[in-house]
Amino acid sequence: MTVQQPPIQTRRITVIGAGVIGLSTAHELATAGYAVTVISDQEPLETVSAVAAAIWFPYHTENSPAADLLLARSLARFEELASIPAAGVDLRPGLNVDHLPGADRSWTKIVANATEAPKAELPEGAHAGVYARLPIITMTTYLSWLRNEVEALGVKFIHGTVEDLAELKGSADLAVIAGGLRGGQLLGDAESVYPIRGQVVRLANTKKLTDWLCDDDYPDGVSYIIPRREDIIVGGTDTAHDWNREVDPDTAAAILRRATELMPELEGLEVLEHKVGLRPARDAIRLELVSGHQIPVIAAYGHGGAGVTLSWGTAQRVLDLVAEIH
Repeated sequence: MTVQQPPIQTRRITVIGAGVIGLSTAHELATAGYAVTVISDQEPLETVSAVAAAIWFPYHTENSPAADLLLARSLARFEELASIPAAGVDLRPGLNVDHLPGADRSWTKIVANATEAPKAELPEGAHAGVYARLPIITMTTYLSWLRNEVEALGVKFIHGTVEDLAELKGSADLAVIAGGLRGGQLLGDAESVYPIRGQVVRLANTKKLTDWLCDDDYPDGVSYIIPRREDIIVGGTDTAHDWNREVDPDTAAAILRRATELMPELEGLEVLEHKVGLRPARDAIRLELVSGHQIPVIAAYGHGGAGVTLSWGTAQRVLDLVAEIH
């Protein structure tokens, strides 16, 4: 007797990881009618996604036509979500600074409102800059909202750790690996994934600042200032292969000094919190069907510092890949 596969709408899919990639993927799959379960040993607000500033910007990720499609799809979705106050997404103007000629501006072709900044409005020592109105995502609000949306679609959550994909046989027809830094462990790819340590300071936004500023090549280190609704995320660091999750006081002081030089309005704002996150980097994003397992597997990890930025595009690509599996 021939065993029939379940109808595509009822295919059981397990997503491993509850960060922004995992939740976005679960949302798109459930919306398409799949029966989705998310397995993670961390709650969304415990993941590195919760530390993100977060601004739509391709930070520390690959530059390719494939990545451009992910960026464009994500930008379109975040622009839609900005009309939903509860989602925690706001479109805000700001300035991205270039210190050297030939800086990568490929992202500007995706943004409809990017314009050249006048020289007189640039920080001292800057070569050029671009003004743009981009999505700013308050991650504590957004991750909680997204989880609620996913649960409303019928997605089930299991707190636990998958040690071997064989464990899923019988309970899942397909698995999606969206496990961030640990994404490669289940696929024998762990050595290709490495951390880029990011330390940030969270300030109270009592002055109701709205304009963001990013200066990746500031002489004394990367500096970004991302005002959100009630706070301001100030960064940062971008140290590759650094697993240290502890806050360094000297680094925090340097971050605040650089940021205040760039934006004097920060002077005197209350420090609410110091945070450290390890961005899950890889030389190239791994977003593909992986063969050789007892059930079909889709890899979706290695997004570097652009997990939020690429999240919806990644989720939609996963949906495309699922549709290709017969």
